[in-house]
Amino acid sequence: MTATDNTKLLFAGFLFTATLAAPAAAEVVRIEIERREPFAEGHAFGESGPYEKVTGRMFFEVDPDDPANAAVVDLDLAPRNAAGRVEFWSDFFLLRPQDPGRGNRRLLTGINNRGNKLLMGAFNDRGGNDPTTLADAGNGFLMREGYSVFWCGWNADVLPGGHRLCLGVPQAEKEGAPLVGEVYVEVCVDHETRSAPLAWGNTDVYPSISLDHRTARLTMRPRRTAEAVEIPHDQWAFARWENGEAVPDPTHLFVAEGLRPGWLYDLVYTAEGSRVTGLGFCAVRDAVAFLRYAEADGAGTANPLAGSIERAYVFGISQSGRFIHHFIHEGFNADAEGRLVFDAAMPHVAGAGKGFFNHRFAQTTRYGSPHEEHLFPCDFFPFTTVPQVDEVTGEEGDTLAVPRAQSHLPRIFFIQTSAEYWCRAASLLHTDTAGTRDVPLDPNVRIYYIAGAQHVVSGSPAPGIYQYPRNVLDHRPPLRALLVALDRWVSEGETPPPSRYPTFADGTLVTVAEYEEAFPAIPEVMLPEGPFAPLRLDFGPRWRSAGVADHVPPRTGPRYATRIAAADADGNDRGGIRLPAVAVPLATYTGWNLRAAEYDAEGMPGRFIGAYFPFARTEEERRQRSDPRPAIRERYPSREDYLARVRAVNAALVGEGYLLEEDAERIEAAAAEEPHWD
Repeated sequence: MTATDNTKLLFAGFLFTATLAAPAAAEVVRIEIERREPFAEGHAFGESGPYEKVTGRMFFEVDPDDPANAAVVDLDLAPRNAAGRVEFWSDFFLLRPQDPGRGNRRLLTGINNRGNKLLMGAFNDRGGNDPTTLADAGNGFLMREGYSVFWCGWNADVLPGGHRLCLGVPQAEKEGAPLVGEVYVEVCVDHETRSAPLAWGNTDVYPSISLDHRTARLTMRPRRTAEAVEIPHDQWAFARWENGEAVPDPTHLFVAEGLRPGWLYDLVYTAEGSRVTGLGFCAVRDAVAFLRYAEADGAGTANPLAGSIERAYVFGISQSGRFIHHFIHEGFNADAEGRLVFDAAMPHVAGAGKGFFNHRFAQTTRYGSPHEEHLFPCDFFPFTTVPQVDEVTGEEGDTLAVPRAQSHLPRIFFIQTSAEYWCRAASLLHTDTAGTRDVPLDPNVRIYYIAGAQHVVSGSPAPGIYQYPRNVLDHRPPLRALLVALDRWVSEGETPPPSRYPTFADGTLVTVAEYEEAFPAIPEVMLPEGPFAPLRLDFGPRWRSAGVADHVPPRTGPRYATRIAAADADGNDRGGIRLPAVAVPLATYTGWNLRAAEYDAEGMPGRFIGAYFPFARTEEERRQRSDPRPAIRERYPSREDYLARVRAVNAALVGEGYLLEEDAERIEAAAAEEPHWD
């Protein structure tokens, strides 16, 4: 049975069930609680006390004719129940104080990343996809602060398993049949193989409508700027390589000679079964509105947070941060009754992007990076939080225009690392599209940049040639301080720490040529060609108005101009929030690394991975290496001198609101263990 068949059966079942009247409070018609249990073995988290874990599923109905849902692409083509409404469902996961009176009356929603729960790992340093034990609570920060923490499904192409959160939405139909259309995918592998799925990231891909691929077209190229070479139809198939043979499979690409690592394979084929993916925005909107405002669902099941929430915030990492940006941009921060959903938002390491989240045949997992996936609509105009003009097309826009007009604009902290300036076009959030001048921020927006950090705290999401030890530059401590500041801004009107990010005005935002001129000549270190610069994409006349692509793949125009943070004499980024690892350095930390030669596209930055170049320990070692950067003992004659400087930086960061005292103490304790003076 295919994924299309499964979806048909699922929604046939929905339409035969009795329709429940939606409660006035939200579009949640039914909540099914599957499990309630103590969290962390009943451990008491300070004044907040013990926590409870609640899991289950929420069932929604939305009115396709309601203006609140007008932005959902193809909602008018979704099957309706007897009441004329569209049904869908979402998994949910909630951690709440057992005694609501001991919590802080704040709901923090973590937008899942491809079904995965990352919020606890960001603030508590531990989490996982099924946080249950005391070990899963990590440092317990969110619990000690008293937050109720919530996740639900939003991306309808997530495959079940591994405790991932799923979302069930209907397919768009025309005359009772699923939509059929052309789909473009890019396949790029990092090891030799004869076959690969048509998408990555535990994605339920759109299968080819037929195994007969004569109407499909497959090309290959070493990088996007190279000429494409078409692969003859007798050299490839819709199949997966299994046990030494090609097994027909409409969700996989098989190439007889093998897929070359690092090469870009562009495939256009005919698929059916476009999901109404934009309902993911409604799921988050209506789930949070229900938890915030409702007493019970339409069947009388009590809201587990009824009467206990005064403020609601949202946090998301990478794809999840882009979802938040897109959610706000499209106007979903007002619920169906016109009420505010989120008071504040923290899109983290999202660059300037939004996503392929609300379109016909959407592919939510896709995003552009220096080498891959340039032809997907993840970085589209407008970018800035105030009105701007595209210097090439003359188009005008403002990414916050809709919520501003609704009077439902939340307070927003955009948080970036060095990697987002190299790999996710972060500068477009605060410059013109020509990359020549600073653009101011909306008064409700702050941007914080954590200098020298890479996209993820530990591990490497892409192959690189330079090392980056796990946890060497932990950029999570500022997140905790900024969440405290965001809450105080919303709740008490206390002005948050000033934005801190690279700008032209202070000379910390530069071109590649300027970066290369300043970067030290570290032996055997090559610099990257340049940062990711998104293409202007033309999907055809119906794209902006209806989310439907007529040009598959899209036609391409000039790239937007992106800029990067300036380097100091050590190669560390200037400006931004400089943690002691960068302000009192023992090494050079970058937000870029280079793709290894065996993965082709040599010289281009790898996908989101940073690099680490340690200083020599002594002057003699430095001279032997011909390293221009002063050695550790030249900089800091003694451990006491080094620790005094670390304490001074920490004191400034705590005083300015970028670091909590408890994290400053941890950083100082780790610094005291450095062995360079033993």
